[in-house]
Amino acid sequence: MSKKNLFDLQGRVALITGASRGIGESVARLLADNGAHVIVSSRKIDGCEAVASSIRDNGGSAEAVACHIGEMSQIEAIWQHIRDRHGKLDILVNNAATNPYFGKIEETDLGAFQKTVDVNIRGYFFMCAEAAKLMKEKGNQGTIVNVASVNGVTPGMMQGIYSITKSAVIAMTRSYARELGPDNIRVNALLPGLTDTRFASALTSNDSIRDRALEHIPMHRMADPDEMAGTVLYLVSDASSYTTGTCVNVDGGYLTV
Repeated sequence: MSKKNLFDLQGRVALITGASRGIGESVARLLADNGAHVIVSSRKIDGCEAVASSIRDNGGSAEAVACHIGEMSQIEAIWQHIRDRHGKLDILVNNAATNPYFGKIEETDLGAFQKTVDVNIRGYFFMCAEAAKLMKEKGNQGTIVNVASVNGVTPGMMQGIYSITKSAVIAMTRSYARELGPDNIRVNALLPGLTDTRFASALTSNDSIRDRALEHIPMHRMADPDEMAGTVLYLVSDASSYTTGTCVNVDGGYLTV
């Protein structure tokens, strides 16, 4: 008798935001490798289509749909698309985020504050809400993964409003997990540490800032985006069927220091 592959995602539809590069792209590719149909989403369609096309060229199933989660009208549009085309969603990975301001917390201007809150809190919240509604309607065992940050636990210097929004994502994850548990909808969070992406370039491209950061990481290196994807695969698969409300640190040991 063959054993069940707990990581098999055949037949499941997965939406990954911020998937045109970085962690989101790595997640989209790995979920497709394990059988999911992935909806590759970010603000710009060209980047999404490049990733989706590459996945299809490698034998996977993928489509590209643009969505800026800082815009409520675009959130509404992507969920209407999912309902019309697929009629269901099994997996949501909330990965799109913004961090437009790097500097002293008291000098944060209203524009940077509002943009960060609109994407990182309001966007995540309503993406979770729409996923929950559709998952409940279909009665399936849906899974949601919110990509937060170690900065949500230990605030990053010069990253005040970003850190605050990521703390909110952690609380949001637990709140959704508590309320959606009876509906067999699991909600967990990934907390990446310093990862070599364009998003983190304000840190990684500055030698002195990067070196100071590495001093606080026991593994003394940055992560590659692919090193985040395996944890997401675990959290959306049957391997984690009794896991909800959990925040998984993937940080090279940063939060142990």
